[in-house]
Amino acid sequence: MIPHPDSVPEDSPQTTPIPEDSIGLLLQRGGEELGLLKVRDRFTLCSPEISVEQLEQALSIHHQRQIPRTQLVEFTVDAEHRDEIMQAARDREDVAFASHVYQLKDNPATFIYLGDQLTIQFHPDTDDATISAIETEFGLESVRSLIGIPNTFVFQLTPNCPENPLKIANRLITRPEVLTAEPQIIVPKLPSYHPQDPLYPQQWYLNHSGGTNLASNSHIDIEKAWDITRGDRSIVVAVADDAIDVNHPDFQGTGKIVAPKDFKDKDFIPLPSGSGESHGTACAGIAVAEENGQGIVGVAPGCALMPIRTSGFLDDTSIEELFDWAIENDASVVSCSWGAATVYFPLSLRQRAALTRAATEGRGGKGCVIVFAAGNANRPIHGTIFERGWTNELLRGPTNWLSGFAVHPDVIAVSACTSLSKKAAYSNWGTNISVCAPSNNAPPGMWFEKTGFISTAPQVNAPTPGNGVFTTDLLGVAGYEVGDFVGSFGGTSSACPVVAGVAALVLSANPDLTAAQVKRILQDTADKIVDRDADSQLGMRLGTYDTNGYSQWFGYGKVSAFKAVQAAQKQRVQTAQVAQVLKRRNDNNLAIPDNNSRGVTSTLQITESGLVQDIQVTVDIEHDFLGDLEVELTSPKDQTVLLQSRTLGVNTQLQYTYSIDNTPALKSLLNQDSFGHWQLRVIDYVPTDTGRLKSWKLVIGI
Repeated sequence: MIPHPDSVPEDSPQTTPIPEDSIGLLLQRGGEELGLLKVRDRFTLCSPEISVEQLEQALSIHHQRQIPRTQLVEFTVDAEHRDEIMQAARDREDVAFASHVYQLKDNPATFIYLGDQLTIQFHPDTDDATISAIETEFGLESVRSLIGIPNTFVFQLTPNCPENPLKIANRLITRPEVLTAEPQIIVPKLPSYHPQDPLYPQQWYLNHSGGTNLASNSHIDIEKAWDITRGDRSIVVAVADDAIDVNHPDFQGTGKIVAPKDFKDKDFIPLPSGSGESHGTACAGIAVAEENGQGIVGVAPGCALMPIRTSGFLDDTSIEELFDWAIENDASVVSCSWGAATVYFPLSLRQRAALTRAATEGRGGKGCVIVFAAGNANRPIHGTIFERGWTNELLRGPTNWLSGFAVHPDVIAVSACTSLSKKAAYSNWGTNISVCAPSNNAPPGMWFEKTGFISTAPQVNAPTPGNGVFTTDLLGVAGYEVGDFVGSFGGTSSACPVVAGVAALVLSANPDLTAAQVKRILQDTADKIVDRDADSQLGMRLGTYDTNGYSQWFGYGKVSAFKAVQAAQKQRVQTAQVAQVLKRRNDNNLAIPDNNSRGVTSTLQITESGLVQDIQVTVDIEHDFLGDLEVELTSPKDQTVLLQSRTLGVNTQLQYTYSIDNTPALKSLLNQDSFGHWQLRVIDYVPTDTGRLKSWKLVIGI
C-alpha cells in the first residue's frame, strides 16, 4: 500500500441565524433546508397514561392511527380549533407531548411526523464538555454514536426539551461547533405498484423465442447464464417489502429461507396480516423462486431468500434496522422495490450512512449489493419538471423531484422497459439510473397519503402495449389474483428484483467481487436497447445513448444475465504488489460554480500504462459551506467514484486524502489501466455559498 497522511478539516465560522418566524418551519435534511407547512386538521399526541377513547371524548378529536416506532397517536380535529385544542392537550398533566403534523411546502400531499430523536454532527475540535453542555441546554440524552460518520451522535429528546426537534435542530445548525443537526422524521413508504394488465402466465422476461407483444431479445438471456450457475445457497438475497408468504411452495427447499424478519409485527414471521400485502411475495418470486418442478422459477433459483417485512415507514431507525439486519445476517443482495410517498425526499445523514455501511461493510467488507426501483411516476429521480394538469392542482409549475434512495451513489437504481424493448410509460428516469430490466407497461401514477393512487399529469390516453410479469402470489384468494400466481405484475417494482437476481448469479459465479464491482459489471454488460419515440406523457426523447454509452431512460442498458455472469466468471481478484508509484498534481486554482450540477472539472494525465493496484486522491478545497459539495473521481475508462458526499456541514476547509482504506469505493478502480486522463469533479448543489478547488493530487501504484 502507498503511505498516506492523515488530515482533517479546519475550523469553520458561525453561520447566520435562522429568522425566528422560520425556526419551526424549516427541516434540516441531507444538507438542505426544506420548507414545511402545518397540516390544518390534525396533530399528534403522546399520552401513555390515558386511553385514546378518553382523549377523544375530552378534547373533541378523532383517532386516526398510531404512528409506528413512536408513542405518538394521530388525531384529526376541526381546522378552526386546532391550535386551541392542541394547547388544551398540552395543558393536561397526562399528555406528555403534542406536535403538529407537517407537509413539505412543495409537496402538500405527504404527511410528515416528528420523531423524538435528533442527529448531530459536531466539528472535530468540539470537546466532551461542550457536547455535554448542549445536551443539558436542549434537554437531550445521548443514545449512541453514528457508525461511519465521525463526531456524529444520535440524541433522544427528554421531557426537559424546551422546544420541538425542528426548532432545536435549526438553533443548533447556527452554532460553530455543529456541522449538521437533523431531527428524525417519519414519512410513509410509497405503497406498492398495483398490477392492472391482463394475465400472461409465462415468464417471458427470463427467456423467450417470440410471441404476442414480444420483441426479439426483450428478455434477460437467462438460460445461457444458468449454464454457468443457477445460484448458490451461500448467496443470500434479502427482499425487503410489505410481507412475504414464506409458505408458498416456490420458497421451499433445504436452506432456502435465511434470517426472516418482521419489523412491523416485531417477530420473525414476515407473513401478511391483512389485505393488500401481496407485493413482497411477487418480488421474491421474481428474484429467487426455487427450481422444484412446480410453479415458477426465479432469476437465481439456487440462492437463498432473506424475507424482510418492513415497518411501512421510512424513519431513520427503520432504515438503520433494515440494513443492519442485512449486514448482521450476511445478506449478499438487498432488493428494495419501494421509495418514499413524496415528490422530494433527500436522505437524512443516518439513512445515507446506513446504506453506505451496508454497501461497504456488508459481506465481510465486500459490501452488500443494494438494488432500488426507480419508481412509476414517469418523472426524474433527480430533476425539475414544469407540472400542470394535476388533479386539484396538486402540483403545478416548476417542481423538484428527488428519490433519495435511488440516487444514493452505492445503489443500483433500476428503470423499466417492456416486452417490446421500449420504455415503460410509467418508469422514472434520469442521470442516476444504472440499468433497466423488463417489466410490464401501464400509464404512470403515484400514491399520496391525501389522495390515494392517482395518475400523474397530463393524463396518458395512448395505448401502453406490453406483457405483464408472471410471478408468485399469496396462496389462495388473498393475493392479486385467485390462485397462487399472478400474471399481471409489473412496475419498476418488478424490474428491481430481476436485477437483484442477476446480481446474485454474478456473486454465485464470483463471490470475491465487491458490491461496486458487481454494479460495474451489470452496467458494462448491459444490452443497448433503443427507443427513439417520444414518451406519450411529457414528449421527451431520452431513449438513445450519449458518447459514454448512457441513456437517461435505460441507464447503461437492459441487464443481461448471461453477459454479466460470464464477465464475473472471467474476473478474478488478483493480489499484486505495487512495482511503481505514479504521482501527479494539479495546482490550477478553480472557482466552483454555485448551484450547478455540472460542477468544475480538473484533469491529470497519466502517461504510463499499467494495472492499478493502489490509488490515493488528495484534495484541497475552500468553500463557505462544504455541506453543499460532492467530490467525484473519474477514471480514463469513464468510471466515476464518489469520494465525498454532502456530509461536511458548515466546514470551510477540506484538506484530505481518500484511499482504499477510508474510501472502499475506490476498489472498483483496481485492475484498470492507469493510462489516460483522470478527472476530479466538484459539484455545488445549493445556492449562495461559494468556494474554490485549490489543488488536487493523484497517487497510483501499478
